[in-house]
Amino acid sequence: MRISLRAAALASVAVLAAAGCSGTADPTTTGGAGPLAGQSLEVAGTWSGTEQESFQQVLDAFATKTGATVKYTSGGDDLAALINSRLAGGSPPDVALIPQPGVVNEFARKGAIKELTGEAATAVAANYSPAWQQLGTVDGKLYGVYFKVANKSVVWYRTDKFAEAGVQAPATWDDFVKVTKTLADAGISPMAVPGGDGWTLTDWFENVYLRVGGSENYDKLSRHEIAWTDPTVVQTLQLLGQYWGDAKAVQGGAKGAVQLKFTQSIADVFGEKPQSAMLFEGDFVAAEINKLGKVKVGEGAKFFDWPAVNGSKPAVVTAGDQAVAFKDSPAAQQLIAFLASPEAAKIMAAKGGFLSANKNLDTKAYPDPTTVALAESVVKADLLRFDLSDLTPQTFGGGTGASMWRLLQDFLTDPADPAGTAAKLEAAAKKDFGGK
Repeated sequence: MRISLRAAALASVAVLAAAGCSGTADPTTTGGAGPLAGQSLEVAGTWSGTEQESFQQVLDAFATKTGATVKYTSGGDDLAALINSRLAGGSPPDVALIPQPGVVNEFARKGAIKELTGEAATAVAANYSPAWQQLGTVDGKLYGVYFKVANKSVVWYRTDKFAEAGVQAPATWDDFVKVTKTLADAGISPMAVPGGDGWTLTDWFENVYLRVGGSENYDKLSRHEIAWTDPTVVQTLQLLGQYWGDAKAVQGGAKGAVQLKFTQSIADVFGEKPQSAMLFEGDFVAAEINKLGKVKVGEGAKFFDWPAVNGSKPAVVTAGDQAVAFKDSPAAQQLIAFLASPEAAKIMAAKGGFLSANKNLDTKAYPDPTTVALAESVVKADLLRFDLSDLTPQTFGGGTGASMWRLLQDFLTDPADPAGTAAKLEAAAKKDFGGK
């Protein structure tokens, strides 16, 4: 699922604690002398709380560099709706950072966003690998640059629990299952599965499916060019069902897992009273572990890459926020060129909780070796695929009531019928993809 929902979940306590704070705060940065002196820009994004504060420093640097006045507007998880409303009123933001490629594709095909040209296109070509450039391309034209990305193919674990059970980080699915069983036999709950937030379950599915179905089928499934009843989908659900259906493997069993929320799951593994040894989710978990202050990332908390299935090659499922221009102006192009630069990425990297796909960012900018390793796996990945649920129509994969979320939650609760769940996913896909 997209980073914005995840960030909102993680930031909710801080946001609620701030008196008078709403997710739509609009801090303003005023520039001085420079090539854009006297010009104003509005940037819209999903970020609030800590992420917004960090990004504000990037905008401050751009304002200082160019003399522009920059206003940030947070649309939270309703960013697409906010932008559509603003487009209807004839006043879109100059630039937006959008976490869903499907939404960007729709804007591009409607002519709502502008092709990146000049220094923006040059900066993207200079600083991003062909794989990342392709992710910002629609119908052969470059429209966006991924400023913030995620590594969603990692499993976090407590080193003390692994030592207690005498197990090592697994590299294959079979070893992953063995580690899970050994932990359980040692009286340690192996895995927290926060099924109360359906997006986490889509991430489980995507990582197994990329390794079972392969990259070509992954792409086809995201576009509904193969059915969700395809044998590769059923096989993926079978593997998930075997794992989720083992009451000893999953904290609280399936019925407990479907009630567990993501923020609570982090505390349940890495907090004051740990209940489980492992938690699967993206790199952004590291910042939250450090905030808990009970174990240190890189010491008491480490990660291993998502295990290979049947000899599958290393692969990374990623997500990210893509900067696009809604106004065809030199100022908008200059801002995106700046966001595509190592200079901008370095500012956010130093704050933590951030990964960049910028290949020219010096990894010394990251605050610790763990973040360096997470970032390098994304930048250097040979097989990289975007979060599948974010590539589908929003009604299928993009929100709390979305079909994929709901059906995977049902499957977590009762994983006895993988083929039946595949049939339900296919029926929903036919409806949500507009009969395609």
